[in-house]
Amino acid sequence: MDGVKEVGFAAPIESHKAIDFFGKLYLRLCVVLKLLKEDIFEVHLAQTVGFLTIFAFGLKIQPFSLYLRPNLAYFILNDMAKKSTATKAKAKYSKETYAYWYESMLLMRRFEEKAGQLYGQQKIRGFCHLYIGQEACASGAITALEKDDKWITAYRDHAHPLGLGTDPGAVMAELYGKSTGTTKGKGGSMHIFDKERNFLGGHGIVGAQVPMGLGIGFAEKYKGTKNLCICYMGDGAVRQGAVHEAFNLAMLYKVPVIFVIENNGYAMGTSVARTSNVTELYQIGEGYDMPSFPVDGMNVEAIHEAVSEAAERARRGDGPTLLEFRTYRYKGHSMSDPQKYRTKEEVEEYKQRDPIEQVKATILENKILSEEEISEINARVKKQVDDSVKFAEESPWPDGQDAFKDVYMQEDYPFVME
Repeated sequence: MDGVKEVGFAAPIESHKAIDFFGKLYLRLCVVLKLLKEDIFEVHLAQTVGFLTIFAFGLKIQPFSLYLRPNLAYFILNDMAKKSTATKAKAKYSKETYAYWYESMLLMRRFEEKAGQLYGQQKIRGFCHLYIGQEACASGAITALEKDDKWITAYRDHAHPLGLGTDPGAVMAELYGKSTGTTKGKGGSMHIFDKERNFLGGHGIVGAQVPMGLGIGFAEKYKGTKNLCICYMGDGAVRQGAVHEAFNLAMLYKVPVIFVIENNGYAMGTSVARTSNVTELYQIGEGYDMPSFPVDGMNVEAIHEAVSEAAERARRGDGPTLLEFRTYRYKGHSMSDPQKYRTKEEVEEYKQRDPIEQVKATILENKILSEEEISEINARVKKQVDDSVKFAEESPWPDGQDAFKDVYMQEDYPFVME
């Protein structure tokens, strides 16, 4: 989280005991404060957010929060408490970097919003997984890496190529299934691909891209380059055996690969706490002696810094890193998800930490861009999205004979033999 530092203690305890213990603690605090009749304490939050149960108390001197995860409880200082935050976010990077972060994330957001609308109109068919809320996970990593580095991810894959510079029209056309799409209309939403920008695909089988990402990184090591592969996966993928095999081999051969868990709290509709004994997912990498860290996935600066450090490690020849991006998706797992496993209040709570609004606030507070320049970016992004829809609408469907193309290297492969 932004502006958050752990203090006090972190003690493994059973969750029901934690709730009982801290519930009693809270009641005692209320009694004391009532007796003192001093208006110095105030409850900010008392609710469940994803797989966290949060109690936050605002003290005039310094706000703090108490977080309860399954099997873990700890206090943190919370500099971002709404009642006590007076300091503005300081700019640490160039004007160009902040402008890129804002524009690229806004493009991802508006593109995905439009894709959702078009899906409802049955312009887009099949599966469709939107990235709304998770934009910082892509944009922050892009500014931390080099153009020759390789990218691979799962099936929530529209945003990464947009950030890398793939034509939005080609991505939208692929969602439509048109011949002008990134994979000529053959892949659809889950299989965007752009070789020119080293985006080696979205992949539909859960966890299957992880050993592939390992192989891509190994190829760079074998060829003697300084390039690396960044390999994304969802929190549900970490239970796949192939993921653990890839982690082991990556450490064994010191492969230049950055493994990223985009932990949005739910594997489809099932929370992390219900599917994994280890809920601090970055700790899985520690079992392989892999440098592993949690990262605030709602903060583009935090993503940039974590990926930069991991990239330096990989280019030095020190091998892989596992990063757990703690993020959140505002929409369902896919367009068919009724989202009955979470509350509207939970979603709204995360929207208070929206990555686009955070970077926009930093830009305006530090006068990096003017309101007029922000408006120009907004208009430019809107036109890009509108143009992408027009391009997709006007593009032709694939020809029936196209089914026989791009399957084998041999152009005249005899699919049908007499």
